[in-house]
Amino acid sequence: MSAALPDFPWDLLEPAKAVAAAHPDGLVDLSIGTPVDPVPALIRAALAEASDAPGYPLTAGTPALRTAIAEWLARTCGASGKLGVLPTIGSKELVAWLPTLLGVGPGDVVVIPQVCYPTYEVGVRLAGAEVVRADSLTALGPDPRVKLVWINSPSNPTGRVLPAAHLRKVVDWARERGAVVVSDECYLTLGWDETPVSVLADEVCGGDYTGVVSVHSLSKRSNLAGYRAGFLGGDPALIAELLAVRKHAGMIVPAPVQAAMVAALGDETHVADQRALYAARRESLREALLKAGFEIEHSAAGLYLWSTRGEDCWATVDWLAQRGILAAPGAFYGPSAARHVRIALTATDERVAAAVARLTA
Repeated sequence: MSAALPDFPWDLLEPAKAVAAAHPDGLVDLSIGTPVDPVPALIRAALAEASDAPGYPLTAGTPALRTAIAEWLARTCGASGKLGVLPTIGSKELVAWLPTLLGVGPGDVVVIPQVCYPTYEVGVRLAGAEVVRADSLTALGPDPRVKLVWINSPSNPTGRVLPAAHLRKVVDWARERGAVVVSDECYLTLGWDETPVSVLADEVCGGDYTGVVSVHSLSKRSNLAGYRAGFLGGDPALIAELLAVRKHAGMIVPAPVQAAMVAALGDETHVADQRALYAARRESLREALLKAGFEIEHSAAGLYLWSTRGEDCWATVDWLAQRGILAAPGAFYGPSAARHVRIALTATDERVAAAVARLTA
């Protein structure tokens, strides 16, 4: 099975990481968007309070969690219709296994963005289906083999935000062909220059979620990457099908994590505080990169600065590594991204300041 998958991207970055780690002032790792700030106290308290959990948890989530998810989707995504909801073990496992869980297989086509999170492609390969990279519906033509369309706004890695009109066209196109639209919205609450729109918003779906599912995560919003806490919202029939399969597969969010998710979804104060930290880091890194001769494209939302020096991405990775800074090469995200690097905002204030000093020296 592993032979059918691409090389694990981060293994390819090890030589550059060794160079960057040799810097006298230490490594500044801006390659992976892993949170570094503390888990909010109210979430840790909820986890601890629910830690006496000897029985099996519900795959569907507790009633309190299902209510918290539905209310958050209505409040944050502007979803006014009847939603199906489902907790997931983070978002990566869901992305990797969703085509398989939906019955996509050999002979089917899954559309993914031209530049995107590598696990979309991995999931298609695990299912034995064919990957097509496309941002334009007209490029796809009338192919009846398309069963699933991935969209991602705000984008990882580019930070691009798709407008409601574009999302609506994708949904309409997919419904005409009986395909499912899955929207990865894990960075939805991190808009900077633009306000992201959910595929569940009324201006996109009008309260009808047929064939539409949105994917969310608390990893970035609430610093819960270590908890593996994600969830889905959308078409009740599709969600019910996913629940039925996931029950058999044992894909269950642990009970203490479910309680922590309820606390996280019910509080916006910690979200605002974390946004302020990222906003300051973003501005510092953006200014330093521009001074160092980089161009920054898109990056209107999310936790990354999509940057280029107009050269092969690996040359840029090496240039940064010589200054003790590790970035992700654009080649990880698709063939058309080979001249960009992804700079993450997820480092401590001290490490961001170190990167700024090195870039502007």
